[in-house]
Amino acid sequence: MSETMPQMCSLLDQQCMPCRGSVPPLKAKALDYFRKQLGEGWNLVGEHHIEKEFTRKDWREAVEFTNRIADLADREGHHPDILLTYGKVKVTLWTHKIDGLSENDFILAAKIDPLAR
Repeated sequence: MSETMPQMCSLLDQQCMPCRGSVPPLKAKALDYFRKQLGEGWNLVGEHHIEKEFTRKDWREAVEFTNRIADLADREGHHPDILLTYGKVKVTLWTHKIDGLSENDFILAAKIDPLAR
């Protein structure tokens, strides 16, 4: 997790790594690089967090999707903010320890998209 460009490896093939807090948040070029690797619908808000709203058929599907995200987040050791409402799940990601975005946020975002299919 650094401002330098990472190895050319798919985000889906990577694992979230514990953040020590001494790493600065990603900025400009690195944010653009990672954002381009995500699926449609992920929005970069400021240079602070990314978010996406997923539409589900009803309450039950929204809850089941939220639970799949929670299971993935536990396996990755990186936990998003999740807003659950009827038929919608909004996921917001940033690394709290550095109060900004890290590579982990983009790794988890990339892994959430396939869960929505």
